[in-house]
Amino acid sequence: MNLGIRAHDIENETITDLAQKLAERDIHTIQFALKKSIKEWNISTASLNTGLAKTVANTLKNSQVDIAVLGCYINMIHPDPTEREQALDYFKAHIRLARDFNCSIVGSETGNVHAEMGYTTDNFTEEAFEKVVESVKLLVEEAERFGVIVGIEGGVNHPIYSPKMMKRLIDKVKSNHLQVILDPVNYLTIENHQDQTSIIDEAFDLFEERIMIIHAKDFVKQDNQIKVVPVGHGELDYHYLLKKIKSTKPMIPILLEETKEPHLSKSMQYLFDIDQTI
Repeated sequence: MNLGIRAHDIENETITDLAQKLAERDIHTIQFALKKSIKEWNISTASLNTGLAKTVANTLKNSQVDIAVLGCYINMIHPDPTEREQALDYFKAHIRLARDFNCSIVGSETGNVHAEMGYTTDNFTEEAFEKVVESVKLLVEEAERFGVIVGIEGGVNHPIYSPKMMKRLIDKVKSNHLQVILDPVNYLTIENHQDQTSIIDEAFDLFEERIMIIHAKDFVKQDNQIKVVPVGHGELDYHYLLKKIKSTKPMIPILLEETKEPHLSKSMQYLFDIDQTI
């Protein structure tokens, strides 16, 4: 079982400090968001360079920490064209330097038709979907030049709000440099959460071969809404999900989200214990 976390769920002062804290917790796989985990240098499109990337990669490698995915979560369909172009340029800089970070995947969700992120049915239009296709194609073209993967994560807060929409995106872009970050909780609502195993099955049926990263978090129902909670503290059927993963995607990185100390160690052990029973 290849279990890891988002690096920024561990508080750190420097990259060396982060590497040491990960090693102390026996964590060797991470999702790494530059602006959230690099504290000693300013991070921008202009400041990114191969020396910085290799310094980070080597520091983490010395603690046997692997960057499974560079997290570069942007609003790729921002309504302001200038803001959108700047966001896409920032993502492209990650693509160009991904290999220097010893990583081959750069990941993002697909954004929001409004400047403010959050749930809105305005994302569920054909126009919003086509804007996503346009931006993803631009990113994938850059990824193809550098031998890197664009990992797209869907969810109900974005235009790629269902497994079917993710399959449509894959079919439209037509490139193996587009792969999927699957977070089952992202697709759940108060209306469909009882169908979670069917939604998991649908995702695997539609694009199993494209799933490169699994995000793990949990949920409860609260005030007639889905509320995210640490892994093992909610209602996601992890026995079902891990059995599915184990039989179809051996050793795929499974990265905990929204799970920090004092819950992190127990949540990781919760998943390890389930994995031993299936």
